[in-house]
This record gives sequence, structure tokens and C-alpha cells, in this order.
Amino acid sequence: MRRILACLSILVVFATSAAAQGRAFVQIEAHPSLREAQERARAYGGLFPDVNGFGLGRGWYGLALGPYEATEAQARLRQLRDNGLIPRDSYLTDGAQYRDRFWPVGAGALQPVAPPDDAPVAGVPATPGGPVATETAAARTDIAPEPAPDETPRQARRSEALLTREERMELQRAMQWFGYYSAAIDGAYGRGTRTAMAAWQAGRGFDATGVLTTRQRARLLNDYAVGQAALGLGPLQVAQAGVALTAPLGLVEFDRLEAPFVHYNAKDGSGVEMSLISQAGDRAALGGLYEILQTLEVVPPEGPRAKSRDSFEITGVAPDRTTQVFAKLEDGHIVGYLLSWPEAQDNLAARALPEMQRTLASTGPALPADEGFEPSEQSFDMVSGLEVRKPKRSASGFFVDGSGTAVTAASTVEACARVTLDRLHDADVVLSQDGVAVLRPVARLAPVEVAALAPNAGRLRSAVSVGGFPYGGVLGAATLSFGTLQDVRGLDGSDDVLRLSLDSRDGDVGGPVLDAAGRVAGMLLPDPEDGARALPGDVTFAKKASALAGVLDAAGVEVAVEQAGFPIAPEDLTTRAVGMTVLVSCWE
Repeated sequence: MRRILACLSILVVFATSAAAQGRAFVQIEAHPSLREAQERARAYGGLFPDVNGFGLGRGWYGLALGPYEATEAQARLRQLRDNGLIPRDSYLTDGAQYRDRFWPVGAGALQPVAPPDDAPVAGVPATPGGPVATETAAARTDIAPEPAPDETPRQARRSEALLTREERMELQRAMQWFGYYSAAIDGAYGRGTRTAMAAWQAGRGFDATGVLTTRQRARLLNDYAVGQAALGLGPLQVAQAGVALTAPLGLVEFDRLEAPFVHYNAKDGSGVEMSLISQAGDRAALGGLYEILQTLEVVPPEGPRAKSRDSFEITGVAPDRTTQVFAKLEDGHIVGYLLSWPEAQDNLAARALPEMQRTLASTGPALPADEGFEPSEQSFDMVSGLEVRKPKRSASGFFVDGSGTAVTAASTVEACARVTLDRLHDADVVLSQDGVAVLRPVARLAPVEVAALAPNAGRLRSAVSVGGFPYGGVLGAATLSFGTLQDVRGLDGSDDVLRLSLDSRDGDVGGPVLDAAGRVAGMLLPDPEDGARALPGDVTFAKKASALAGVLDAAGVEVAVEQAGFPIAPEDLTTRAVGMTVLVSCWE
């Protein structure tokens, strides 16, 4: 206790001496190797512009901030220490003990400050990151700093018990930042937290006790602050969009507002892009946004997805890029973010994302729906400035059972890495036979309408219609094209083909051919590949219902055959056709 009181007395006199000289430094750390001191100086340099590194003699190297005027130094020390940006045992010094300056590199020597005639006389050993007090100015450079004993585990537990819950949570966040902690940020120090503390201690060369001392806590929080500064992680509030969060502002810069997004481009070649989400809505709107975002080019289709009543999370993973999306509903306001980064930024993104999600909040009204709207720049292939992912090809198909099993033309799903129904639902090709492909959705669906097959081909010159997506989904819903049945055989006499007189497009291929009663008489086929002849534009072909039934039977799919059929009203026919027709997309 006497030794501690003596140290405190010396520090008071020493600080007074520094103030008398009109110039003072804030001594923050000392290290027994030049390499370690340089690394720490480089880290602090990302946070403070006035970091200096000096030799202390006998193989020790000190880091200091300054120089400042004496009153400024006192205020600076108090501010940084209260904010946890420097170790708690940082102190003021006049710099008389400093020798050659090694940081900043090439900065040259700093003119020494001569001690006053009444400099205190003491023989207290110095501590790394603590005071260096010596007998005289000349003797100061000859005394090797020796580390003062740190707290014992018992003392560390006592000091730890004085921490507030928020201070304990901040230590957990710091350990999470460096990859030591992955459990909940709750301020409760259980086995997971103790294990993380021991791992951090071992990684820094301390005894792995699992209980951080006051000095170690200061070191951890300082490293955390330095790391956040290097990332540019800081508070961001967009008043116009009513959204706020902690964001990696060192990696992105503002681009534009285009509802429901606030777009940020990569900064200084970081390759990182960010869009904030702000939209008025309810749970239905949140669900719709969840579906739409997965169609964007910036969100790769591979990766986990999770959705709850009031939030969702999407991770899109590609070989060269990863995108993380998070959104939540707060009192009628959907707020969220989309962060996309190249592989080289994986570590920085992993550190930024927990802070972004933790601090995301609604701070006001949502972004107006027409904010940033430019009529001349509209495009079907864009959603609020973000490009929609495009399939290799798209055509039509139709549902044949209540679980969402569908049929389409085999050519539509040939050589596809991925097949989707309505661009949202993944499907597997369970059978491809005789130009017909049977598709089964990965997740069970509930179609509005299901096909019922006609028992026969029907009468020649009777009216038929085809449900399809002639423009590959641009219109958003299936449309109906009308024509007539011309023959119950193909041009080569094939018995499983119908010949129709009907104007169609490539996007209609695979769609259902319906008779006047709304029964499926066949499936539209692609134009025959015959370079030797050109057919009239309205000549099309369809696979007969009887042939479709054979393929479905081979795939183990039971489909209804409707025997009695009576013509139905045109509007009912349209409803039935649109309800059973589905957009089939093939992706690379």
C-alpha cells in the first residue's frame, strides 16, 4: 500500500512538472520489443493522428499521444480514458524519458524537454503502459522499465464485479469482433464467455485464467476501438428514410435514394456495396419484399434463408461474392440493409454485420414510395436501381396435381443448373421423356388451379386456347391465346401430336392447350427444327393429352381425366388457364 501511495504521489508531482513545462504527452503503452511497439503504433495510427513511438532504454519502447499544452493534455487524457479508447493506466508525462523516435517512420527526433530543477526524486520502477519515474533526468534513461504485477484472478473478479451490464456486453462484443465469442450478447459471464476470455488471453500471451484483469479489459476494448476505426464503422442516420444503424463508412459512400433503397457504392476500391431498406408496410409487405429481393442479381441464389413473422435474413453465396440481407418490421416500418462484398473483404464484413444488425432501428417515417423515381430510367429488369437476375431461358408449364407438380417442354429445362417455378420456387426434373418434362417443386406448393385432361383430342376446327407467358414473364401473369384445332395428327402422321392454327411465341411453349370446357387437350410444343421448309406463322403443334398421361404415369403422378365436358364462359376459361399456368425458368 505504501508503494502504491508513493507511486501516486510521484505521478501527481510528475504531472505538475509536465504542466510547468507547457508541453505534455499522454503515455498509453510500453512494450519490450520494437516490432510489437511498431504494430501497436500502426494500429493506434488508424484511430489517432498524433501517435508517437519512443525508445525508453534497456529494450523498452513507449507509445504516446501529443505533444499537447498542459491543460489540453489533461482534458485529452480524461476524454480518451472515459471513452475506453486508451488503457485505464495511461498517464501524463513531460517526455523527458523519451529517446529516439521510431514512430511515425522517418519523423526524426523530438527535441527533449529539460526537466525542472525541482524534478521529483524517486526510484519507483516503471510499468509497461504505466508511469516512468526516475531519480534525475540523466538517470531516467538508464533504468530499465519493469512490468508491475497485474491483478490476481481474485482481484480481477472483484474489479469485474463492479462492471455494469452494458460494460460486460461491450466486452462480449469485443471478443465477438475478434472471433473468440459466438454466443448471445447478454452480459452474463457463463462458460462460453469464460472460454472466450481464456482464448483471447492465450492469443495475447497472457495466462489463460478466463478472467480479464482491468489492464487486459482496457487492452481488449482499445483493440476493438482501433479495429472499428480501421473499418470506418460508425453511426449512420438517414433522416429522410427514417433509418439508422452502425455502418462500415470506411468502405462505402453515398450514391442515391431510390425507394425503398438508399444506395451506397464502394469507396476507394473496397468492392463493398450497401443498400439500406426503408418501406412502409405490414407483414404481407415484408413477405413480398423477401420474395422480390431473392430475384436480384446482387443476391446469389445459393445460401441459407430464414423468415419469421416480423423479420427475415437472406445469405447469397457465390464463388467471388457474398451478400447478406436483413430486414425487420417495426410499427408499420420495414427497415433493413443489403451488404455485398468480394471474397477479399470476408473478414471485415464478418465484423461489420453483427454491429449493423444490433444497431438497426427505425427513427422516423419510411422513405416515400416515389423517392428517386425517374420515369425515363425505368426497366423491367431493374428493381429500384438493382438489376434483376436473368434466367438462361423462360417458357411455360402447368400444374397437374395439388402439391405443385408441373409439366413443361423438355427443351425448356435441358442442361439447366437450376429450375424454378414462377422464378421463386426451386424444382427438380423427375422425368424427361418424349419431349415432356415432369417437374416437382422442392417445397410443396398449393396451385390455384390443377389441370384435368380431356379424354379425347376433340373435333376439328373446334376452338382451343393456350395459357402461357409469351414474353417470358414480363407481363407478370399468364395470358391466353386463341386458335382452332386443325388436325389430330402431326404433319408426318404422328398420332401423339395435335396441329393447331394459333399465333404463339417462344414463351408459350410448354403451356396448356385447353378445349372449350377448360380441359387440357395437350401441351404446346416448340417449333419443329426443319431447315428445309418454312411453315405458316400460325401453324403450331401440341403433345396430346393421352401422350402426357403416359409420361405422367411413368413419373408416378396421378392426374385427373374429366369425361363430361360442357363449354364454360370465356372469363371462367381465362381464370382456369391463368390459375394452372406457371412460368418455368432455366438458370445457369
